[in-house]
Amino acid sequence: MSSGQESVLSEYETDTSQTSKLLRKFKETPFVPIGMAGFFMVVGYGLYRLKHRGNMKMSLHLIHMRVAAQGFVVGAITCGVMYSMFRDYVLKPNK
Repeated sequence: MSSGQESVLSEYETDTSQTSKLLRKFKETPFVPIGMAGFFMVVGYGLYRLKHRGNMKMSLHLIHMRVAAQGFVVGAITCGVMYSMFRDYVLKPNK
């Protein structure tokens, strides 16, 4: 191969690495990682509180934690959709 083709291939390989794809997606949709982080925080808090739930039934505790985790994710998705609509329709000039 010529040196021109090697530089194109190496540039292509670095551009399509998993890390660069992930970072690009996070920049395009910033509320997805926020929703994921919130979900894991609620799950972690729920596991921590599982030991100190007192006389609350296990099923009721799990239902509360599921609703809290789902609420956080749905809220993050809603904020992400609103942000995307704002960016696409308000900030972009009409063509």
